[in-house]
Amino acid sequence: MNSLKNKNVIVTGATGGIGNSIVEKLYESGSNILATGTKIEKLEELKKKFSNIKIINFDISEHEKIEKFVNSATEKLGGSLDCIVNNAGITKDNLTIRMSLEEWCKVIDINLTSTFLMCKYSIKKMLKNKSGKIINITSVVGHTGNVGQANYTASKAGIVAMSKSLAIEYAKKNINVNCISPGFISTPMTDQINEKYKEAIITKIPSNRLGKPRDIANAVIFLGSDHSDYINGETIHVNGGMYLG
Repeated sequence: MNSLKNKNVIVTGATGGIGNSIVEKLYESGSNILATGTKIEKLEELKKKFSNIKIINFDISEHEKIEKFVNSATEKLGGSLDCIVNNAGITKDNLTIRMSLEEWCKVIDINLTSTFLMCKYSIKKMLKNKSGKIINITSVVGHTGNVGQANYTASKAGIVAMSKSLAIEYAKKNINVNCISPGFISTPMTDQINEKYKEAIITKIPSNRLGKPRDIANAVIFLGSDHSDYINGETIHVNGGMYLG
């Protein structure tokens, strides 16, 4: 989609399986990319693979530094911001009666509060352009719930509701805020799942397979392009039919 060519895009959580695929698709689309994550060696590997991308090693849990990060990232991209993909997130699973307050707060702080702050400071940049695209990555379990993930599911459901509010607030400013809700995607993380449990998951997916990172990246390309200009406050479910929202 040529409308992404030369667009300035920030991608958080760029070093994971889905993040890598998002960067690759944006690179193929001709975007100017700023990739960020907490693992500098993986960021450097990305830069070797996609030579003209920019990288910043940053931990989005440092809330007091997010405004400075967005300012620095925008400057590295040439002074303006067209799109941000908020892909970074963590899990700290436990059954509710065993879940510590620290486990609850850490996941909420990073997955929800950090995403809010990234949106907030990105919107400030986009208002100067009088346009922008914000793409927040949520999860199928934010809609269905999941055993041992009360903190994670709450954070991901919160992203959906927050995105709807932001979409309403800034639609008149030509800023679109949408979500992508992945189902179970084949990544190094899911590769560690017990095979019997993985098979049980697949039986619940009408497409009869795990998704691929590129399935999420393809949705990012659509939402980041001009083809989605009249879509706002929505969630695209990419889960092989596992959940029909």
